[in-house]
Amino acid sequence: MAATNEQLKDYRAKRDFSKTAEPSGAKAKRAIKGKPLRFVVQKHDATRLHYDFRLELDGVLKSWAITKGPSTNPADKRLAVRVEDHPLDYGDFEGTIPEGEYGGGTVMLWDEGTWEPVGDPHDGLDGGDLKFTLKGKRMKGEWVLVHMKGRDNQTRNGTRENWLLIKHRDDYSTDTDGLTEKFTTSVETGRDLPGIAKGNKPRKKPTKKAAKAEAGPNAKVWTGGKAVALPDFREPQLATLVEEVPSGDDWLFEMKYDGYRCIAAVAGPEVRLFTRNGNDWTRQFQRLVEPLSKLTRGAALLDGEICAFKDGRSDFSTLKDALSSGGPLVYFAFDLLEQDGENLEKLPLLERKERLRKLIGKTRDNAEVQYSEHVRGHGDKVLKAMCEAHQEGVIAKLADAPYRHERSRSWLKIKCTNRQEFVIGGWRPSDKHKGFASLLLGTWEGGKLVYRGRVGTGFTQKSSAELQAELDKRARKTPPFETVPRDIVRRARWVEPDLVGEVDFTEFTPDGVLRHPSFVGLRQDKPAREVKLETKPAKPVATKRKSAAKLKPMKLTDDMGIAVAERLGVRLTSPDREALPDGGVTKGQLVAYYDAVAERMLPHIEKRALSLVRVPRGSKPFFQKHDTGGFPDTMKRVAIELKESDKEDHFYVVDLAGILAGVQMSTLEFHIWGSHIDTLEKPDRIIFDIDPDEGLDFKVTREAALHIRDVLGEWGLESFPMVTGGKGIHVIAPLKPVTEWPLVKLFCRTFAQKLEDNEPDSFTANIRKVERKGRMFVDYLRNERGATAIAPFSTRARPGAPCAVPVGWDELETIKAANLFHIEAAAAKAQEADPWVGYFDLTQSITKGMVESVAGPLKDLKL
Repeated sequence: MAATNEQLKDYRAKRDFSKTAEPSGAKAKRAIKGKPLRFVVQKHDATRLHYDFRLELDGVLKSWAITKGPSTNPADKRLAVRVEDHPLDYGDFEGTIPEGEYGGGTVMLWDEGTWEPVGDPHDGLDGGDLKFTLKGKRMKGEWVLVHMKGRDNQTRNGTRENWLLIKHRDDYSTDTDGLTEKFTTSVETGRDLPGIAKGNKPRKKPTKKAAKAEAGPNAKVWTGGKAVALPDFREPQLATLVEEVPSGDDWLFEMKYDGYRCIAAVAGPEVRLFTRNGNDWTRQFQRLVEPLSKLTRGAALLDGEICAFKDGRSDFSTLKDALSSGGPLVYFAFDLLEQDGENLEKLPLLERKERLRKLIGKTRDNAEVQYSEHVRGHGDKVLKAMCEAHQEGVIAKLADAPYRHERSRSWLKIKCTNRQEFVIGGWRPSDKHKGFASLLLGTWEGGKLVYRGRVGTGFTQKSSAELQAELDKRARKTPPFETVPRDIVRRARWVEPDLVGEVDFTEFTPDGVLRHPSFVGLRQDKPAREVKLETKPAKPVATKRKSAAKLKPMKLTDDMGIAVAERLGVRLTSPDREALPDGGVTKGQLVAYYDAVAERMLPHIEKRALSLVRVPRGSKPFFQKHDTGGFPDTMKRVAIELKESDKEDHFYVVDLAGILAGVQMSTLEFHIWGSHIDTLEKPDRIIFDIDPDEGLDFKVTREAALHIRDVLGEWGLESFPMVTGGKGIHVIAPLKPVTEWPLVKLFCRTFAQKLEDNEPDSFTANIRKVERKGRMFVDYLRNERGATAIAPFSTRARPGAPCAVPVGWDELETIKAANLFHIEAAAAKAQEADPWVGYFDLTQSITKGMVESVAGPLKDLKL
């Protein structure tokens, strides 16, 4: 069927097709009866980066905007805001919507494929429970869209429905999410967002004739009376790095090979060899084609590792030499995904390996295709033997697990030494000879290339010359890293960050820089954008969160703070000087602390006007709202109108360097506005500060916070608790910035007053201390223009420098006081799972109707 004008009315009303290249839908093709329904996902870099998820139904694309994008982890419930129906031909759109137009920004075709509803899709949409199966290039398996009824938002243009996109547990689900981080280019043109925005030419697709010539004949073999084709490439399963060896006979242990991962497709004499990313490297691995062509008269798809040996062990440098010189290679096969047209992936690993063993058969010790042996159980002994033999480590695999095309915890890797890939972003010239003295390395984290240090050993004369030639081809004028230490910048030469090097090292310094690195070789089988810091996850935690008393504190030293300041190029004087008169905390330790919590703190503090509590040496703490001069430029300024036409410069920060500049100026407390500097008049959070009377037990304060949470919940407002580092608790509800300060303040004031009216023995909304007497003051006054509240993870100017720390509601019940988190405990807390998950995804708001419900008709009120 074709879309009707009524179906696309909202879509067309929002767009000026004389200005935007988006399709109007006027000439859209009709949906073909009996043809599979299409789905697309478009990555959309608009005001806020999100992913548009679209399902073909009734001649249009039903659409949802997913803030964080889809996740293959069933535990992740991703907010999906339903938007207007789009025309079918929008599913082919990739380009840039002009600035100022609706949805202005860059659009990438991130995934596409077909979908099948589970049950009647119309019933699913109407009932708010739409189940379906996706057959995409990236999204696969069963999913569900669930309508959060009662959680919709009223907007100027009507109701905006809030749904959740959730992955069902199946063969394509994972214990972690890597979709949006792993896939960053268009499935149609191969371009990334910057490339689309710049108008770079799409990656050329080969013609059918060229593709056929490249692929060779479409091999088919006869087996069991039927023709079976050469198997297609499938994404390999990846292992998760862990610290400890799992125990028990449920686990199989294999050697961790030091080579190139390879998916081998075989159909009789025809062989195709693919890297882990699906690149056809049959030519590069040509030496293995003949022995694999003799493997079977039928067809098979194998997973394994290609290695070369030196001194009796697999060695990556030797492998690189063998590939260039045609030297000997060995293919160690450790899994069988398909045999004679039968998909084996759902079979237990042990059964797949047994079939693989029979397929390969007995081989001589120097055979070019070998079966990868394993040991069942006894993981500690296996690892010890591998390490003593100077091997890289072991891979642990669950014996009864199916094969998954993602990184999961059914495969684990435990290393004897530290080794991983790093992106090369520059080099330092040698003082003694032509060329480089060291390479500058980094990893991609959150879309930014983070500097990880230098490597200057492990090169031969030949490899240095070859690498220098590659560096010269990629020269650029600006650093690709987010930040680089100043002493490195002075002599650095920068390159485009698309070379990947494998590096051995002993450990990371506390600020994430390599210690004792040694270069192993370039890797060509892994895209640079996929290189992230490979860290060992924390041990699984119990259902209840750790209390502050049970946290193992993170050691923070002056040397750590000095290293952080050098890395960021921030001036730090007297790092060993006590930051507080009572001693116990130095300036260097504070810098190390803020570095440890920056990832969790910055989203709450960046681009908000600040008030500071400073404690210069020999001075008492004092409050500072405005810039009086002398502060570093990394602390930004914004002029804010205060009274009539008067304006004053307020501080704000955008990064860790700004926070550290505040520490250098003896700042002990960072207090934040309730709105961002770009939406100054519209708050994006409300806060109720529970300030108990002297002598009240913390248990009473805790119960008050839970009560306020429940009452806010009755208004449809989800809230989050934070212990303040003093004696109280903050209950904070994030908001969509649509309502201005006067209405928000009126709602909060009336809310606090009604708490007092309903619970007069427990609460007071009166700021006077004489009114408290055994009660708790619910401070609503922080919810007005110009008022500030302590920032999450800020230290306090109190003995021991306790910290304001976000906690979970379940965790709050285990906490005995609001000031238990000193800087080392708070730093450790920041490394745990975020208890405020979903905080930034909420789109709840305070509406005019809500204010009138608590305060009465606005026309009768003086605002």
